[in-house]
Amino acid sequence: MLTKSVVGALLLAALPVSAYQQDAAHATAYPTQQLAPALSDSAFAALSARISEPGGFFDSDNLISNESSYLHVLGAMRRLGVTGGAYIGVGPDQSFSYIAQIRPRIAFIVDIRRDNLLQHLLFKALFEMAHDRVEYLALLTGRAIPNDAAQWKRKSIADVVELIDKTPADADQYETSRAMIRTKVKRYGIPLTPAELETIDHIHQAFFEAGLGLQFTSLGRAPRPYYPTLRSLLLEHDLAGKQLSYLATEDAFQFVKSLEGRNLIVPVVGNLAGDHALREIGKVMTERGETLSALYVSNVEFYLMREGSFDAFSASVRTLPHDSRSVIIRSYFGGGFYGSHPQSVPGYFSTQLLQTVDSFVSESAKGGYATYMDLVSKHNLELK
Repeated sequence: MLTKSVVGALLLAALPVSAYQQDAAHATAYPTQQLAPALSDSAFAALSARISEPGGFFDSDNLISNESSYLHVLGAMRRLGVTGGAYIGVGPDQSFSYIAQIRPRIAFIVDIRRDNLLQHLLFKALFEMAHDRVEYLALLTGRAIPNDAAQWKRKSIADVVELIDKTPADADQYETSRAMIRTKVKRYGIPLTPAELETIDHIHQAFFEAGLGLQFTSLGRAPRPYYPTLRSLLLEHDLAGKQLSYLATEDAFQFVKSLEGRNLIVPVVGNLAGDHALREIGKVMTERGETLSALYVSNVEFYLMREGSFDAFSASVRTLPHDSRSVIIRSYFGGGFYGSHPQSVPGYFSTQLLQTVDSFVSESAKGGYATYMDLVSKHNLELK
């Protein structure tokens, strides 16, 4: 009898290699790594607990990203051959798009808010429930699953978005899914209080009520007009015009689903400048023989600089196993005191920046990041 991990590996081995991987392999001859074995539910929960720290506060809901530029780094990452290894990222589902392209062996999603961990348990349950990306998006937004869902596997993401947009919200579908999600998130082994189960319900309800029009919001402030909707994030593209969100193709979705199904996307509560979470991830990577592929930090470093804890963060990054292809993905928001960035793309309020970990480690070790502008100005890789 085949075990769950063997079956998962066989199924995933049958999946086609992504276009991103094909481009990366052609450009750099960087080998695709073998799949990592699955973790049991108990091992998954224990690993999350081992790495996590006490939760903290941040004044936004972070249900979706506010970085419309999030895919702009993928062309440079293809050329550099960023693939496999261990992925570390923050935030909600934008990390899934990086994961779908990089194809890591294991991923860690770190956020100071425990609500982000709860949201990732919701996503995990939905990946388990959905056979394909159309079902996933229907379940996420509380829409009825189309009878011909299998026929949508080769459709474009624009077609899928149009289908969800024209399908009315279905309260019965949402309530049925909500009950199933509660059962599944409790089975994953991470202890949840009744209040946290309610929080998962509220997060799901936000997707149900807003549908693909959902936007990032901050405490006490209305959504900014330049914040992207969930719809626009799914339709985004890299600088070569390729639509590469994790729902852009069935292949991309199925890879993320397979990693979730093998318990290899591990949600973690942690402060990137804390004295435990990031360093503990480094220890886990060393134990597993993994090298960092990408560290996605969004604009967290801006807040760490402001709080005086950036040096602690950079010291932790230096402990992560990495090589010449390991990169840091960060987001820069223009306007205000700092102004626009030389790599900003017209029409985008956010700017994605890419740097090798080697250059970051070298510069930070000699104290070269005295200001935030130092950080976002030095050693950026060319994206076009």
